[in-house]
Amino acid sequence: MTTGSSSGASGAQAGRSYIYGNDVFKIFKVADLEVVALRGLDLKVEKGEIVAIIGSSGSGKSTLLNILAGYDVPSAGTVFVGDYDMLNMTSKEVVEYRRNEVGFVWQQTARNLFPYLTAIENVELPMMLAGRNSKLRRERAAELLNLVGLGERMSHRPEHLSGGEQQRVAIAVALSNEPPLLLADEPTGELDDETGTEILELLNHLNVDLGTTIVVVTHDPAISTSVGRAIAIRDGKTSTEIRRKVDEGQSIGGAATETEEYLLVDASGRVQIPREMLDELKMGERVRVEVVEGRVTLRDMDADSAGS
Repeated sequence: MTTGSSSGASGAQAGRSYIYGNDVFKIFKVADLEVVALRGLDLKVEKGEIVAIIGSSGSGKSTLLNILAGYDVPSAGTVFVGDYDMLNMTSKEVVEYRRNEVGFVWQQTARNLFPYLTAIENVELPMMLAGRNSKLRRERAAELLNLVGLGERMSHRPEHLSGGEQQRVAIAVALSNEPPLLLADEPTGELDDETGTEILELLNHLNVDLGTTIVVVTHDPAISTSVGRAIAIRDGKTSTEIRRKVDEGQSIGGAATETEEYLLVDASGRVQIPREMLDELKMGERVRVEVVEGRVTLRDMDADSAGS
């Protein structure tokens, strides 16, 4: 297995994206049933990007997030985060990965913080576990809390902070050991619209200021216009991608004035055509794929059979 601590035959040399998933499957066994959560998913995220993964309940987005966080292991396929091979890590390497490579923000604000610690103590805790000396970790914690706009709230415990402030502290905690990757699970799910927008804008600014790669998992399609790129998951596979265009002078985290949406073709040549398009065209179960004047066309063979 290749990890970030080894010599480095690795992702950059092989031309891999920072996050690279190819034909990823995840199968859970429940009683005597097998549930397929991921069905040949492909994913590429470049270093320094901020990306949203969007999907409804049961789409596979949370399973993907748990794999990227090192909490779960794929059943088949290939997943790399940097030089870490997510299918072939020892228990020791998993601990190293979670401590050094990735920070995680849960949806439930209370789950991210210890209620009996102040904001600055919460941010210091991961650094304490990593063995940093007290002076350096206090300086780093204060720097992060200032960065997320809570410089004057450092001595407050979570119960004395609003939901948005707690989520800001949680982001600072996740960044305390300077991980190159930040994962956020529905970070605006428990917040009102205004506060949620502020958190998204904060994540965009941190992405720019720190160069941290950020992956946000959400069920809210509106977030797709607040990040550079959004990837939709449907039935355990990536299906569409939305890229935003930002006008000059526009706020980093503001909603895009214009977006472009694409269907994704995976490494095996599979593409998911939106159900509403198939319904509108009254497509049957069999189609013929043809190249006509440089364009790929689908011809409904069931309709042709019925008309002959």
